Amino acid sequence: MALDEIAAGIRDGLAGKSFDGSLKFDCGTDGVIVLSNGSASTSDCETDCTLRLSAENLKKLLTGNLNPMTAVMMGKIKISGDMGVAMKLSKLIG
Repeated sequence: MALDEIAAGIRDGLAGKSFDGSLKFDCGTDGVIVLSNGSASTSDCETDCTLRLSAENLKKLLTGNLNPMTAVMMGKIKISGDMGVAMKLSKLIG
């Protein structure tokens, strides 16, 4: 699944929900997904918080097959920036 498809799924999931701040899923050479202003795009930009993870782990995270806290502790996800924004994400997808 390409990041464009994942971003489209996130956009659908965000419909009717509010997400304050901006967050980037940085999947390295596979690209990025940026959550900002209630939508998701694959255009890279500065964000309040960045999560670095593989595209495979992103899929697992969004489908509930990867626990965010466990993934951070195991080094599968690296967080930089505003940790508060990352915590809001867990409420959104949790």
